[in-house]
This record gives sequence, structure tokens and C-alpha cells, in this order.
Amino acid sequence: MSIHLVGGGLLAASDAAAPFLAEATARSAAVGRTVPRIGLLSVAGPDGSSPSSTADIAETLGGARAAEVLVTEVAPGQPFSTAVLSDIDALVVGGGRTPDYLDAVAPLVDQIRLLVSDGLPYLGYSAGAMIASDRALLGGWRVGGVEVCPEGASEGLDEVELREGLGLVDLTIDVHAVQAGTLARLIASAEAEFVTAGLAIDEDTALVVGEGALEVRGSGSVWRVVAGDESVSVGTMGA
Repeated sequence: MSIHLVGGGLLAASDAAAPFLAEATARSAAVGRTVPRIGLLSVAGPDGSSPSSTADIAETLGGARAAEVLVTEVAPGQPFSTAVLSDIDALVVGGGRTPDYLDAVAPLVDQIRLLVSDGLPYLGYSAGAMIASDRALLGGWRVGGVEVCPEGASEGLDEVELREGLGLVDLTIDVHAVQAGTLARLIASAEAEFVTAGLAIDEDTALVVGEGALEVRGSGSVWRVVAGDESVSVGTMGA
């Protein structure tokens, strides 16, 4: 089973839905279910509205009765109950304001780690991809007061902030890389020695972390950022 990290955009365009559904279906078959139960965790925006990506994810995964998608949405500042992880065959953590997602999943961290290590497929979309890291980049648009990406990608934070994440992958993840200019934020974070290595994922693109080599799916790139002794190296992993 794998960890699927989507950089934003439409889920279908990232080409992540089919392999994720296949893994969920295989896990459900092992317990005698023909249709997998997928938990989808969503955190509402500051105005109380549901992220537009939540409906897209639910429709893409649950369309044509491919899966039973169980959507649980909480308000910012409200944690998820551990009950959302009961009797599911796969887990999706959706998009929105990244710090709110990390706060909301705080009661679930140990259980998510255990379930994923036991083979539960995980799909992190945008914020859900960012918090999957050991050391999660939550947002921000300045480093030491200097702008490093557009303010619109700040997630409501001023200075770039990193915190302990879910611990599912050992590289720091950023998303909407080219589209929102956040590749520059990850580069600046490496230059400032906040992170030693990270990956910035484009929209309509997914990174699949499984037992073998890393796999890139979709139309964009995954940008690899590594801090060296005197410089930061940047390369791409194309789909």
C-alpha cells in the first residue's frame, strides 16, 4: 500500500485516483467488502464554507459507486474524533488552510501512523500532503522578513513555519509549486537551513510513495530541493 501526495488542482487530473482506489479496493476485499469505505477529512475555511476540493475528491473517488466516501468536516480549531478512522479501507486528508488541518488531526497522529504502517492507503491533497511530512511546512511567505513567495500562498502566516507532522514521509512537502510560487518558499527554507531536503509538487500532479521507487503521476513535476554545504540544488522528477 502507498502514500499518495497530490499538489492541488483537480484530483482526476493528478492521475492519483485510480491507483489509490485500487489499493483501497484490495484492502476492502481482504475483509469481505466489495466496495471500499474511504474516510475523507475536511476542515472548513475561516468563513465556514467547505473547501471546493472536498466535493471534487468525494465525487472523483465515489463516482459510479467506486467507493463509499465518508466525509467528515470540522470547523477551524475543532479536532477530529478518533471515530473517523474506524472501519475504513483508506484515508484522504483534504485541502484548505494547512495549520488548521494539522491542529485538527492532532488527536489522530499516532493512530494514523499505525494504520498507514499496517497498510492503510493514504491520500493527502494539498494541505493533506504538506502535513504528511516528519517536519511539516505549514505556510508563511517571509524568511527573516524577506519575501520568499506570494503572500496569497502564506496560509495566514507571516514567517515560514514548520512543525512536527504526521511522520508518514521523511521529506518536507510543499504544494501548488509552480502555480502558487511555493517552490521558491521551499528553496528559501532549505537556504535558511529550516529543512535539509524537500519536494514541491505541482498542481494536477501526484507523488506516490510506496515500497519501490518514488512515482510521479499527472501532468506536472515534482521539484526536488536539497540543501548543500554552500548552495541549494533543485531538480525535477517528471511524470
